[in-house]
Amino acid sequence: MTEPIIKIEDLSIYYGEKRAINQVSMDFCNNEVTAIIGPSGCGKSTLLRSINRMNDFVVGLRNEGKVLYRDKNIYAEDIDESEIRRNIGMVFQKPNPFPKSIYDNITWGPKINGYKEDWEKLVEESLKRAALWDEVKDRLHSSALELSGGQQQRLCIARAIAMRPEVILMDEPCSALDPKATFKIEDLIHELKESYSILIVTHNMQQAARVSDRTAFFYLGDLIEYGPTKQIFELPKKDQTQDYIQGKFG
Repeated sequence: MTEPIIKIEDLSIYYGEKRAINQVSMDFCNNEVTAIIGPSGCGKSTLLRSINRMNDFVVGLRNEGKVLYRDKNIYAEDIDESEIRRNIGMVFQKPNPFPKSIYDNITWGPKINGYKEDWEKLVEESLKRAALWDEVKDRLHSSALELSGGQQQRLCIARAIAMRPEVILMDEPCSALDPKATFKIEDLIHELKESYSILIVTHNMQQAARVSDRTAFFYLGDLIEYGPTKQIFELPKKDQTQDYIQGKFG
């Protein structure tokens, strides 16, 4: 296991009085893909969004415990949450390109964050890293909404990459895509882990087995088991994990 880039320590998350995440502790490592699996409503997305403070926008939600990024608690009072989101990017379940050109989708975030370098290079590099450049290089100033669903999702990945993060969070990134587009995203995830740490929430256990190095199984807000993906799927230590993988519940 490589050096952790993110450490979660005794994290509990509440929606009002309801506890969605129960005293979770786990590490996420550099240049690995970690899959988070479990039945609907088990806290997967809530946990993921806590890692770059997207939960700040949810009324009535509060945390106990720590989320450490490079050993700094991202919920400390002196932390700039916008800086956290620049370093920890996010790709959502449904492709959500801005109603702007492909070019403007890539440059929008860097512009508002003061980027002043080579815009053409940034756009090309970001789209190449998202395996989209060859498909759109001749129509960069066309609307992003004209792209297919799979292309839109890769554009959203390129948009996240343009911010030059260290970590990319993916919340069910393939659930709205067809099998061909899903394959392209999974192939892209394999390539991206050479440069980024990736955390992916997925309801698709076959996808988790294909793309991840490590897998965490959640149930009712509890971290039941966390370990190398091969071990989780082939020789789980907990009966609940075994039952879920075999389709006995969830």
